[in-house]
Amino acid sequence: MSSDYIEMIIPAKPEYLGVIRLAVSGIANRMGYAYDEIEDIKVAVTEACTNAVNHAYKDGEGQIKVNFAVYQDRLEIFVVDQGQSFDVKAMREKKAPVNAETSLEQLSEGGLGLFLIEALMDKVEISGDSGVVVSMTKLLNRDEVRSGVSRVQ
Repeated sequence: MSSDYIEMIIPAKPEYLGVIRLAVSGIANRMGYAYDEIEDIKVAVTEACTNAVNHAYKDGEGQIKVNFAVYQDRLEIFVVDQGQSFDVKAMREKKAPVNAETSLEQLSEGGLGLFLIEALMDKVEISGDSGVVVSMTKLLNRDEVRSGVSRVQ
């Protein structure tokens, strides 16, 4: 299945995160995602980019590359930086027991962004070999909406 491919490169600075939010909103809207799904995608992409801004380039300036692969049934988003890598496994374990029994005082700030990304997207992969690559997929469920509408009528 072929896809359209869009690539954006922004400076790793907070003032450019809005540009990515606008772009992903426009792409998701054109694809037919519902408002709530677009908001979920925007939050996930913003969290991934914010992580790159805050953690990848602590000692200097760098760039964040955001790639969008547009398929008929899904949107794949890749947030890539070439900054400092981190231990993905350790980060996953650190954020691991976030559940209904966890009080707000027990939650640590670190790792919540990754938790949010995984909660809002259908598939998430993170690699940290040279820099960090966060791969996120959001499925487009057009058929479910159509079948749901026909049941109401």
